[in-house]
Parts: sequence; C-alpha cells; structure tokens
Amino acid sequence: MANATKTKSKGTAVAAKAPPKKVAKAAVAAKSTKPAAKSVVAAKPAKPAAKKPAKSVATRRAHEVPTEQRRNYVEVAAYYIAEGHGFTPGRELADWAEAEAKIDRLLREGLLNP
Repeated sequence: MANATKTKSKGTAVAAKAPPKKVAKAAVAAKSTKPAAKSVVAAKPAKPAAKKPAKSVATRRAHEVPTEQRRNYVEVAAYYIAEGHGFTPGRELADWAEAEAKIDRLLREGLLNP
C-alpha cells in the first residue's frame, strides 16, 4: 500500500484508515438481534363485550328492603352489640356504624330475609 501512512503538518506519521469492508446484506441480517418482521394479517374484528350478569337475588334484596325495616334491623343489632360490651358509654355511634355494616352484609348475602 502506497498510502498506508500519511504525515501531519508537523512531520509525525499517522496510519491511514482503510475503507470499510462491504458486507453482504444476508450476513448482516443473520447477525441482527431484531426479530424478523412478521407478515401483516388482517385483524379479526373484536368480539362484543359480554353482557353483565343480572344482579343476584341477594344483591336485589338489599335494595328492596324498606328504609324503616332496615333501620329497625340496625337498631336491634346495635342494641345487642352494645350489650356485648356492657353498654360502655361513648360508644353509641361506633355501635350503630358496626350494626349498619353487619345488617348490610347480611342483606347482601341473603342471610337476612326482608
């Protein structure tokens, strides 16, 4: 090679870069880490969303109980909850809230008939 080295303006020798080798496209594709492109297939139409099942009997019952009847259930349950801890003063609201949660759960599960 005649042009293997070049000299800089100050007289130091620098090795010339060889032109890049041409590589066949098939060889590059074989070394590539990307997966091969998949063929495009027409997408299937989306299925319509499934209908929601009807509300269970237990769920419907909780909504069918008249307000006065539900209040009566809660009142009795709150009494028994308060009795369980000896009618401790200052816990009336906590007992009522606990009774409401318990009655609502029983109605929802269908364990309490309206």
